[in-house]
Amino acid sequence: MGDSAVPPEGIVVVDKPSGWTSHDVVARIRRLARTKRVGHAGTLDPMATGVLVVGVGRATRMLGYISGADKTYAAGIRLGWATVTDDAEGARLGGAAAHELAREDLDRGIAALTGPILQRPSAVSAIKVDGRRSHERVRSGEEVELAERPVTVSRFDVLDVRPDALGGCVDVDVVVDCTSGTYVRALARDLGAALGVGGHLTALRRTRVGCFHLDQARALEDLEETFDVTDMATAAAAAFPSVTLTAADANAVRYGRPIELGMAWTRSDAPAPAHALFAVDGQLLALARPRPDDSTEYLAVFAQPSVSR
Repeated sequence: MGDSAVPPEGIVVVDKPSGWTSHDVVARIRRLARTKRVGHAGTLDPMATGVLVVGVGRATRMLGYISGADKTYAAGIRLGWATVTDDAEGARLGGAAAHELAREDLDRGIAALTGPILQRPSAVSAIKVDGRRSHERVRSGEEVELAERPVTVSRFDVLDVRPDALGGCVDVDVVVDCTSGTYVRALARDLGAALGVGGHLTALRRTRVGCFHLDQARALEDLEETFDVTDMATAAAAAFPSVTLTAADANAVRYGRPIELGMAWTRSDAPAPAHALFAVDGQLLALARPRPDDSTEYLAVFAQPSVSR
C-alpha cells in the first residue's frame, strides 16, 4: 500500500499472541492499515490467545454488535488452589489437595455451572467500580467483590484430566461455549470453590466469536507480510441476519427515513439482533433492528444518498 492509498475498511480476525493486550493488537493494526480508526470486539487478557475481531474504518461501527455474540474458549483449569486474580498470574490463596477427586464429583461441579447461571465476574475484570476499573483497584491492594450477573454456559465439556499426586493438584482441559460477558476464569474459580479445593485458570484460547472462527484468524506476523481485510459487506452478511431491500426502501435507508419490514426481521424470544440491510446489488446499507411496531431503528448507516450531477 503506497502512502497515498486509501485505508482499507473491513474486519480482520487476528490470532492474538500471549503477552499482548488487545490494545497492543489494535495499535499494530493501526500502523498496518495506516489509519487511527481501528477497534476490537471483546477484550482478551494478555495471557489469553486466539480470536480477536478487529474493525478498520467504518467497520468499527459493527464491533459493538459483534462483541455481543456467543463465544467459544479452550481453557486449562488447575484444581488445588485459588489465586487473587483467578488465574496463574495471581498470588496463591488457600486450597486443598485435589488429586484424589472423584470424576463424578468433577462432573457434578461442572454440571452445576452449565446452563443459565448467576456469575460473579472476576475482580480483575475491566468492569468499572465508581469510575475506576475493577482490576486496577485489585492490583492496588483493594478488595473488590462485583455483583452477580446472569450468563449462559451452553457447553462446558471436559477434554482431559491430569492428576498430579506430587503436587496435589489436578489439571483439567475444557471447552466452553458461553454468552458474551461470561468470565471463564470465574468458572475456574467457582468450580474449585464448589469442590472445596480451590481453582484457577492456567490457559485460555478463544476459538470463536460469533461466526468468526480460529481457522479464519491470522497471526500478526502474517499481517505484516500481507495486510488485507474482509470487506464490510461480506463481514456483515456473515455476522448478522440479512435483509435485501427493494429499491424504494434502500433509498429511504440512505436518507435515514423509516421503513417497515414486517416479517423480514428474525424473530426470537431474545432481544432482536442487529440485521444487515442490503441493496439488491449487494451494497451494505446499514445495521438496524426492529422496534416493537416493526419500524426500523438504525444502528449504523453506511450508504450515503446519491449525488445528482
